[in-house]
Amino acid sequence: MEIRVLRYFLAIIKEGGITQAANSLHITQPTISRQIKELEDELGKQLFIRHKKGQIELTQEGLMLQNRAEEIIAMVDKTESDFRYLSDMIEGDIYIGGAESQAFSHIAQLTKTIQSHYPKIYYHLSSGNAEDIMGLLDKGLLDFALVVHPRKLPRYHYAKMPYQDTWGLLMPTRDPLAQKKGITLEDIASLPLILSRQAITRTQSDSQLMTWLGDTDSLNIVATFNLGYNALHLVEAGLGYMISFDQLTHNPNLAFRPLEPLLTSDHYLVWKKDKVFSSAAQLFLEQLLEASQMEH
Repeated sequence: MEIRVLRYFLAIIKEGGITQAANSLHITQPTISRQIKELEDELGKQLFIRHKKGQIELTQEGLMLQNRAEEIIAMVDKTESDFRYLSDMIEGDIYIGGAESQAFSHIAQLTKTIQSHYPKIYYHLSSGNAEDIMGLLDKGLLDFALVVHPRKLPRYHYAKMPYQDTWGLLMPTRDPLAQKKGITLEDIASLPLILSRQAITRTQSDSQLMTWLGDTDSLNIVATFNLGYNALHLVEAGLGYMISFDQLTHNPNLAFRPLEPLLTSDHYLVWKKDKVFSSAAQLFLEQLLEASQMEH
């Protein structure tokens, strides 16, 4: 299985057909058709269903290969980038993943400072919950991950960030609860709630929200989410009340009130112990750790 052919395969999916993919790749249609046929023969599976007028449809095996191929190509591109910038020149790509949090503002300020001195450093951000982000980090597709209370595993380094997120309740500004300074467990006992799946997963090693909520089986959970942006629309539509971090929205139609007793979460920068960094990623790490120590 060749990397080049996997790129052809993904181009067909992206362009919606073999002819379109051949045109975008500047190769002939028979060439790409032959390569895909050889790939199907190698795997012993049909990857596409060919329809009239050049339309294609992925088989189940094709869908499986698509997921694998995207990971493989991303890893190849990341590896090539890492080796390209293994030099004394401080330039290249830095890959950072994290959840939606105001804590990322610290990283944003640092990137601006570094960029003013090293304009050939480029940043690539990925958003997701901790499970998704740590999965990308483990596969080598990220250099760093910014997560809340990660599970402490021996193959990673952890650095506590100088920021804490505050948990609270998001609701329409016209809601009577918006008049309160803080929200107690008694306040939300009968409310329709919209909660983070990760925050209420019992398998998490340190789920502060689970501890605060107590018995979630008695709560009226009407929706869950992995990233909060779309869930904000559910709150605005009146489906329920969302428990989340502060500073995730500046929508004037929504109000945030902190939980009582106050509940906060720490953030950690995580990277693999066996990771060989480019000069750019090493500089980023050193300056981030230095800035974090100064703020502590």
